[in-house]
Amino acid sequence: MNVFDVLALIGGLCLFLFGMDIMGGALERRTGRGLRAILGRLTNNKITGFFTGLAVTSIIQSSSATTVMVVGFVNSGLMTLKQAISIIMGANLGTTVTAWLLSLGGISSGNVFVNLLKPTSFTPVLALIGIIFLMFGKTSKKKDTATILLGFATLMFGMDAMSGAVSGLAVVPAFQNLFIAFKNPVLGLLVGAVLTAIIQSSSASVGILQALSATGQVSYGAAIPIIMGQNIGTCVTAIISSVGTNKNAKRAAVVHLAFNVVGSVVWLTVFWMISYFLKPVVLDYSAGYLGIAVSHSIFNLLCTFLLFPASSLLEKLAIKLVPDADKEDFVEVIDTRLLATPSLALERCRGLVVKMAREAIASFKQSMELVKNFDEQGCEEVKESEEKVDKLEDILGTYLVKLSKCQLSDEEGAEVSMLLKLIGDFERISDHSVNVVESAEELHEKRMEFSEEAKKELDMLFAATSEILDLSTRTFIDNDAVAAQRVEPLEQVIDTLKDKMRNSHIDRLQDGGCTIEAGFVWSDLITNIERTSDHCSNIAVYVIDAAAYNLNVHESIRFIKKESPYFQQEYEAYLKKYTKQ
Repeated sequence: MNVFDVLALIGGLCLFLFGMDIMGGALERRTGRGLRAILGRLTNNKITGFFTGLAVTSIIQSSSATTVMVVGFVNSGLMTLKQAISIIMGANLGTTVTAWLLSLGGISSGNVFVNLLKPTSFTPVLALIGIIFLMFGKTSKKKDTATILLGFATLMFGMDAMSGAVSGLAVVPAFQNLFIAFKNPVLGLLVGAVLTAIIQSSSASVGILQALSATGQVSYGAAIPIIMGQNIGTCVTAIISSVGTNKNAKRAAVVHLAFNVVGSVVWLTVFWMISYFLKPVVLDYSAGYLGIAVSHSIFNLLCTFLLFPASSLLEKLAIKLVPDADKEDFVEVIDTRLLATPSLALERCRGLVVKMAREAIASFKQSMELVKNFDEQGCEEVKESEEKVDKLEDILGTYLVKLSKCQLSDEEGAEVSMLLKLIGDFERISDHSVNVVESAEELHEKRMEFSEEAKKELDMLFAATSEILDLSTRTFIDNDAVAAQRVEPLEQVIDTLKDKMRNSHIDRLQDGGCTIEAGFVWSDLITNIERTSDHCSNIAVYVIDAAAYNLNVHESIRFIKKESPYFQQEYEAYLKKYTKQ
């Protein structure tokens, strides 16, 4: 093996790792909605969780990526520790799919049709299709599909380059002696663990082992302990990803480590006893591409059969190793690890925006009620709610900006833009609820009361505002297009009510039916309510625009007022409803 073979080996390894990385990333993006649906169907049933982990890992071709996602889900509250355990077990088996794909490179036959199954035969066609999609595809889905095909082609060409580069090692005595040394089970396990920990992918390290098997010097006796060590090495990624997470996320990473360490130690002991006492001849046979794939799958199946019934014990062990803190403050978190799967990160963001919306709307409704029936405890609750909404806006705003820089589909990009706008309006509605509470406090402290006529007008305005808050919330949460179309007419009615109430107040002031001091509070109240209705209008328009990929809010509002056939009809109906005596 000369210097050029070494360079070819390095180049092949780089292509292999690069292809695996970009293919996995594109698969995650392309199947993001599917992953979201799978996640949504999760239950506490261990079998369901196991097959979920198996399916997701088979799709994205990386147990490390799946486990990191699981740590992120647990940290973000999307998944319980109990669910995570069975998914992690399924992920370990799902990662063997990569080795089976790579084993196609070991096909050898004089038959033309059989040879067509070799990756070197069909990957050029995949690469051609991929480059056509990449150059001429207009949608993000086509470009992701292109990246998957090109990534797979790059991976397989890298694998072929590595195999060709190491073929000369077959006659090198030092290389032969190296794999004789790896027949020591402990040494083989350590080598597999260290290699996998460095490249942080058991699929990639198994692929490298398959490439080395092309020399004919990798026996089953050396390959099996290395495969066992690779399962331990892949835990490094999850352990690193759990730094800075909550206790349950740390426990998920500990479960992953415990599952692989216990499984490897038990079966390594069994392997050593068999090899030492029985000395089966098969362990001296050369392991090929297919043999390594089979060994990888059998080992992971054995680990699952051993520990799947003991999943509750793994949970107890994790809780023992990562005990509950004496006091743990609740903090809303969107784990940055979810950015590796943007569609799932977006789903988590939407869930928190829904929570923020309900908090802000409930707070504003409570503030209106406090104007009529003052309660100090209620006022404090509104202020605490406003602080919580502010905190959510800060967290979501920062995270959504990061998410917007990820590779997103057109639909996802529009949703991120919509959520960024929505959180600002919900936060402002929460601010206005505090302003309304301050008006209620001023009325109470100064023992002021509005006239009976003013109270009736205010009740009508409150009722209209409560309805527009419900409509705008339903528009966003349920993506209700019918409710969205009804928001703007009602907002115009609230504007009309505000103007009438200002004029009525001036009349009462002139007639002595209202004081100047109460008038200031009156003006503040109706101003805050009118501005809240403006934010409700914005919310409805954002949802409409996101569906149409339109970013011009003012243009949409003008269109609704001038072109919508329902606007005038809805406006007159609401005006009649909220101006009746």
